[in-house]
Formats: sequence, C-alpha cells, structure tokens
Amino acid sequence: VNLKEDVREIKIELVDLKETVHELVTAIDKLAKAVDDLRVEYSAMAMQLTRHEKWIQQIAGKLGIKLEY
Repeated sequence: VNLKEDVREIKIELVDLKETVHELVTAIDKLAKAVDDLRVEYSAMAMQLTRHEKWIQQIAGKLGIKLEY
C-alpha cells in the first residue's frame, strides 16, 4: 500500500464525512424549524383558550350562573 493511495482514501472518507455532516445539519435545521412552528402554534392556541375562558366567565356572570372548578 503506497502513501498516495492512503491519502486518496482519506480524502474520499473526508468528502463522505462532510456530506454526512451537511445532511445532519440540514436535518437539525428542519427539526428546529418544526419545533419553532409548533411553539408559535401552541402560543396562539393558549391565547385563544384564555380568551374563550374569559368569555365563558362573562356569559356565566351575566346569566347568573356559578361555574364550578
């Protein structure tokens, strides 16, 4: 086995390693975006739920209904 072949093999392995790292970074970026999208959606839903709870309390108060917790 000569040195040129060893160097060539190492270069090929490095190229493969770079491709793998690039694919992993891309996958992590997609996952991070999905998590952020879910966080935004959850926040919007939580705000809507809070608003609905307030409305229900207001309606119950106007109708003279005591709501149990």
